Amino acid sequence: MEKITIDLPHARLSFRMLHTSKCIRILLAVLFLMLCGSGKVMAQRHYVPHVHVGVHGGASLSSVSFYPSIKDKMLQGMQFGVAFRYAEERHVGLMAELNVEQRGWAEDLSGTGLNYSHRTTYVELPVLTHIFFGSRVVKCFFNLGPEIGYMISDNINSNFDYHNPTQVEGFPADNRHLEQMKMKITNKFDYGITAGAGVEFIIRRRHSIMLEGRYYYGLGNIFPSAKKDYFSASRGSSILVTLGYMFRLK
Repeated sequence: MEKITIDLPHARLSFRMLHTSKCIRILLAVLFLMLCGSGKVMAQRHYVPHVHVGVHGGASLSSVSFYPSIKDKMLQGMQFGVAFRYAEERHVGLMAELNVEQRGWAEDLSGTGLNYSHRTTYVELPVLTHIFFGSRVVKCFFNLGPEIGYMISDNINSNFDYHNPTQVEGFPADNRHLEQMKMKITNKFDYGITAGAGVEFIIRRRHSIMLEGRYYYGLGNIFPSAKKDYFSASRGSSILVTLGYMFRLK
């Protein structure tokens, strides 16, 4: 057997080459096992592709990550939508959804009697890898993939004049950024990454109930983020808890 040595600037790597005849024997053995496995698959199909459609809805907690950072807290909202799921493998499938979700942020004005919240509503399209495992009655699953969204509404709820907050009695203006309260959202398109985990309960053969917790991290800014602009980052994120119903078509 021939020994080959490769010298690198900071390490010395060595390995042994296999004889050609040994490589051929290993390759033939692998091909034989693959042919045997293919024969078994042709003789008996292990998994029938599943197609599901369904609906879901639940609650959301959202915020916006600003830089420079502001004093805020999470805003409660809701999400609802429809889903399509296709699984051709035993443990992996693909799921696409069309959702409506409320996002935004609320200013942290605790102890002042004042409140300010900026709520945005998005139409979302996540396309997710669906990984699942379990029994015929209960399955655990993970969802992961990209998501795009478009803002369809934008509302501010406040009990004071947020255009002139420093003139409001009792407003805590010290060490606080105020520009975000009166700025108009110019970037309606959003994109990001979402991931979730949950459990699915199969009821009879074609019906199932799903409970899922999910996190969305936005990569787009809702406000302009050029060097001349006040905020260099204004990215949305949300935590979702939803309950869904799925019906198996196939």
